Amino acid sequence: MPNAPTLGNKQPKPKAAGKQPHLPTFAPQRNSSVLGHPGFEEALDKTLKAAQSRYTGGLSPIALGTAWSDWALHLSSAPGKQLQLARKAMDKSARLSRYAASCATHGVTERCITPLPQDRRFRDAAWQKWPFNLIHQAFLLNQQWWYNATTDVEGVTQQHENVVSFAARQILDVFSPTNFIATNPEVLAKTAATGGMNLVNGWMNFIEDASRQANGDKPVGAEAFEVGVNLAVSPGKVVFRNRLIELIQYAPTTKTVRPEPILIVPAWIMKYYILDLSAQNSLVKYLTSQGFTVFMISWKNPDADDRDLGMEDYRTLGVMDAVDAASTICGADQLHAIGYCLGGTLLSIAAAKMARDKDDRIKTLTLLATQTDFTEAGELTLFINDSQLTYLEDMMWDKGYLDAKQMAGAFQLLRSNDLIWSRMVHDYLMGERTPMIDLMAWNADATRMPYRMHSEYLRRLFLNNDLAEGRYFVDDRPIVISDIRAPVFLVGTEHDHVAPWKSVYKFNLLSDTEVTFVLTSGGHNAGIVSEPGHPHRHFRQDTAHLSATYTDPDTWYDQTPPQDGSWWPALAEWLSQKSAKPVAPPKMGAKSKGLAPLCDAPGTYVFQQ
Repeated sequence: MPNAPTLGNKQPKPKAAGKQPHLPTFAPQRNSSVLGHPGFEEALDKTLKAAQSRYTGGLSPIALGTAWSDWALHLSSAPGKQLQLARKAMDKSARLSRYAASCATHGVTERCITPLPQDRRFRDAAWQKWPFNLIHQAFLLNQQWWYNATTDVEGVTQQHENVVSFAARQILDVFSPTNFIATNPEVLAKTAATGGMNLVNGWMNFIEDASRQANGDKPVGAEAFEVGVNLAVSPGKVVFRNRLIELIQYAPTTKTVRPEPILIVPAWIMKYYILDLSAQNSLVKYLTSQGFTVFMISWKNPDADDRDLGMEDYRTLGVMDAVDAASTICGADQLHAIGYCLGGTLLSIAAAKMARDKDDRIKTLTLLATQTDFTEAGELTLFINDSQLTYLEDMMWDKGYLDAKQMAGAFQLLRSNDLIWSRMVHDYLMGERTPMIDLMAWNADATRMPYRMHSEYLRRLFLNNDLAEGRYFVDDRPIVISDIRAPVFLVGTEHDHVAPWKSVYKFNLLSDTEVTFVLTSGGHNAGIVSEPGHPHRHFRQDTAHLSATYTDPDTWYDQTPPQDGSWWPALAEWLSQKSAKPVAPPKMGAKSKGLAPLCDAPGTYVFQQ
């Protein structure tokens, strides 16, 4: 097409006239329980795996065993690699011996191995004193050796290598010297200073946490944050409700507004109000203060009755019903659509389908920490293969949904040092408590995932990458991202373990439109909740116009200088440039059109547990 960008080795995408008969309309067709009831034999298998999963944390023993076997068999038949590992072991032993001798004769000396930049366990000066300097150096050398042992073994598949390396790291982290009183100088110093009261307090913290977990209660301090009181407090009305969503229209705070409303599609994996957190860090409040009419989807927390809700239900009952309602209430021909995380992926699917069908109601598309190509989706892909997904589907089968605790556990494993072990040391050995904040309270307010939708999402997007490769069908026809012509504001975060920014950046390889890419400091959540005035924030921003050639992410990073501050003003300015002249604010709801306000924000679905 004219003016299309040249994106490296990107090939033109042929327009498919119809559905290819050999491609499934949704991936988990093998699971008869998605569409009906399984037979006795299949039900027996599923029941057994569901019971087994309670003791495996939802991880498939067969998937882990297959990865281990692949690594172990290839390593056993690689004498050269074995010799290399033996040599490395001797080298590391010699380095540690020289380090120990140097410490004994010269006192403080340069470390023989430096922790990785993200490893903050040994930063305290006490770790440089005997014998803790030798203890933590031996641990790091051992950790490095196991990394060498689990990587670069010829013949091992990349995913199996990643799984084995990840599993080895998890096991080693259990035995980190920071996790034990006798080998942690910080804990020993605290114990001496408090006469052991830190351990008493830590034991009380442990009992309290265990009791709360057993009773299904929220973490300590979360009771100070209450939805509708000091969370999700932006004034508004629920103006539409169906079995899956409540649509909130927020009250205007300016005399005039842009005629195009903003529709925000949050992820359904958590409650919507991360984008309307507290009064001082609410994206909703900020956008309304900039003269926009804002709508937000609040997803229902699904239960067993919703087991058969699929991706198409989330698109139609979620995005499309919200687009229809917001457009009707504002009398607008077009709107600005914003999607966050999974909500952005779903919004991209909806936008591509609308573009294919010549529905141009989306004027701009903003995607926050959103992936549309899943080939580099970070360490989450460790849990994505046929064996693991089948196990997960069987685990969900008896309940009809994925429990929030099971989902949270998987995310904690990805950052076990920060989210598991450092917390245990801080709360149980040091006997302290990290003060609860609004973001932590929101994070504890998790939701479930319907069986069918979660299975389809993982198989069609993560496993098969259907959306990026033109195999994602809506209404029996494929959709492609390149059909989207609306300008895009794309946001990635530097330290994202859920949607790595280079994976988010790959939207540029799929699109045929103007893309403004922003890379902001912070992680998947804190990088998005980055209000003006937040200390230590910065971002990079640049726009790829239609005539631009493709720039790889590393080059983009080097060529784009950082700017201090929040990226929110950049988004507001970009949306204003894409909007028409301000008009009087619309009324709340449209009673004459069947969209009368139903209740005050934050609505009712957000309170479902």
